[in-house]
Amino acid sequence: MSLAVKRVYDPPAPKDGYRVLVDRLWPRGLKKADAALDLWAKEVGPSRELREWFGHEPTRWEGFRHRYAGELDAVPESWQSLAEKARRHQVTLLFGARDEEHNNAVALKAYLESYLAAHGPH
Repeated sequence: MSLAVKRVYDPPAPKDGYRVLVDRLWPRGLKKADAALDLWAKEVGPSRELREWFGHEPTRWEGFRHRYAGELDAVPESWQSLAEKARRHQVTLLFGARDEEHNNAVALKAYLESYLAAHGPH
């Protein structure tokens, strides 16, 4: 199992493996060709309401993670294929936020790792 997170603005690298943008909105000022994506998984990003509530406020981080997990629980079809891919391949979750510690890709990585640990190897 191998999951990583990286800013989508950082240059792609071979070690990134399968590159997935996990934001609902396209990152400002980034050309699609420069992103070097394998997939744009818009549907796995947090809802607009949750994004606006969070507002990248570190004091709301735990609440954001909990609410985002609830959203993910409701739509397993949006993320299960990423989890399965990460079982066998390197998957890098890409995000556009400036805060590299408090963003949906970091929360999603923890969520997917928890799912994979609970569901063992297939």
